Amino acid sequence: MGISLLPSITSAAALTLPEERYDGPFLKVAILGLGGYATRVAEAMLSCKRAKLTGLISGTPEKIKTWQSKYSIPAKNCYNYENYDAIKNNPDIDAVYIITPNALHKEEAVRIAKAGKHVICEKPMTISVKDGEEMIEACKKANVKLLVGYRMHFEPHTLEIIRLRNAGEFGKITFFQGLSGFVIGDPAQWRLNPKLSGGGAMMDIGIYSVNGSRYMVGEDPIWVNAVETKNDPVKFVQGIDETIQFQLGFPGGAVASCLSTYSMNWLDRFFLDGLKGYAELNPATGYGPIQGLTNKGPLNFPTTIHQAVQMDEMAAIIFDGKKPVVPVDGEEALKDLKIVEGIYKSAQTGKTVNLQL
Repeated sequence: MGISLLPSITSAAALTLPEERYDGPFLKVAILGLGGYATRVAEAMLSCKRAKLTGLISGTPEKIKTWQSKYSIPAKNCYNYENYDAIKNNPDIDAVYIITPNALHKEEAVRIAKAGKHVICEKPMTISVKDGEEMIEACKKANVKLLVGYRMHFEPHTLEIIRLRNAGEFGKITFFQGLSGFVIGDPAQWRLNPKLSGGGAMMDIGIYSVNGSRYMVGEDPIWVNAVETKNDPVKFVQGIDETIQFQLGFPGGAVASCLSTYSMNWLDRFFLDGLKGYAELNPATGYGPIQGLTNKGPLNFPTTIHQAVQMDEMAAIIFDGKKPVVPVDGEEALKDLKIVEGIYKSAQTGKTVNLQL
């Protein structure tokens, strides 16, 4: 039998139900970078209750024309990469969602903050701890929010496992396994260019196991060790990791064993083990339906459109000061960047790296 829907996550699951009505303010969002994931976000936002796509920022005029027509965006809300500082004077835009290559995030976030708009940024937040700290500081100085696209932080199966863990259902947590990987295609894409991506699989798919280890265990790790494997140095050039296995240690005694890869398919699984029970998500982070299981049976929750729920929840954070169960702010993302830097350092030196998050 599935575990019943708990009040703590009813709102997240119910945000996609069409019969609910909302009469408050809409979060007016411009998307910066109109690529593949931006398309997914824009489509999802059509079902949002509290967030609406109102602006476009792109370096490709043809894309802007297509998106304008599809989403009814007026020309006055469309910008290119040279002139989007002018959003400062546009009341039709409250926030900008950055969906561009990782290495561009910091400069874009700083510009958006200076324009007085809230910053929503895809993960990883940026390519280094230093850049992340500068983004946080710029947003604080401008008195705007810095939120990161951690869509899984609002996913019902994930939140139920966190609730059960907090309630002691699994007993003392002893172990976490995170498997994140797929075989990457087009070798010319920006994800395989270290100047744009800041790294390989770890900065793209591995970040899910890094972040997932923290919200599943319920603690921040204090050490990491890692080993990198590279079988195709032509496709995966210097600065682009192909496969990294990493272990994390937590203050309560739990350990994590994780895999991040661009050369293996069917890897999207989280497993949490405790002395009294266990929980599994498989798939754990994909766009499609998430499947959850505990030692007491399957978890049965409605399938949600992750990006739609995320944007409505972010509207609640901005408008209502809502505190999500798992944070989605810049400080949360900075912790992941510190872990990633520790993983890379350990893989390079062959030594365990102590973490201070």
